[in-house]
Amino acid sequence: MNTVENDFLLTAVAQAGPAPQGEAIPWAADVLRRGVVAGRLPPGTRLSEIRVSEALQVSRNTLRESFTILVGENLLVRVPNRGVSVARPGAEDVQEIHRVRLALETSALRWSAPGPQPELHAAVEDGRAARLRQDVPGMADANQRFHRGVVELAGSVRQDELMTRILAEMRLVFFSMREDPTFHAPYIEHNARILELFEQGRHEESAVQMQRYLEASRSQLLEALAGPAPGPRGPGGTHGRG
Repeated sequence: MNTVENDFLLTAVAQAGPAPQGEAIPWAADVLRRGVVAGRLPPGTRLSEIRVSEALQVSRNTLRESFTILVGENLLVRVPNRGVSVARPGAEDVQEIHRVRLALETSALRWSAPGPQPELHAAVEDGRAARLRQDVPGMADANQRFHRGVVELAGSVRQDELMTRILAEMRLVFFSMREDPTFHAPYIEHNARILELFEQGRHEESAVQMQRYLEASRSQLLEALAGPAPGPRGPGGTHGRG
């Protein structure tokens, strides 16, 4: 565990205080989950059982149970003889995440009662402000708040919990784009348009706009995961750069 990760865990414990009596397993899982969401435990980070249990001040048995929770949420992976590490989502994960998001977000827009949505407006405005600052984490945070808020329109605790897990996975997907201000920026105005349609009672149009939005996001992420296309081959079989 490197210094940054160790510092995060020690700071998180200092802020949260000791694990509540009888709740050490979910408490430890939540500390680690927040580290993933905040980008302090990036994809591929190997989590030493000994060091993490010492930092969190929990037993190794407790930590193993916490790891199991997060493996079930697709935030960690356990590899035989190599231990536990933060997940590195691939193309299949992106496809699955977007299938779930399409179901949750479009249905919320189709079936929820229209009306003023101040929290969604705040997320849009925060995204615009972050865009002006070229603040990529700020744009990502505002975007996630918007989409979490869309699902909350349905008024379902179970759907809200599922969306929380999905957005945590999305953080891992977005990690490789954390320095690219052009990735999140175009979606801010799409959020604004979807909100406008919903508040006007144009449910089906807002849902269709969300479907197109998510399909475009999925394609962009899959393209990024695939990497740049090979250039034309130059002399000797090498790829030219143009």
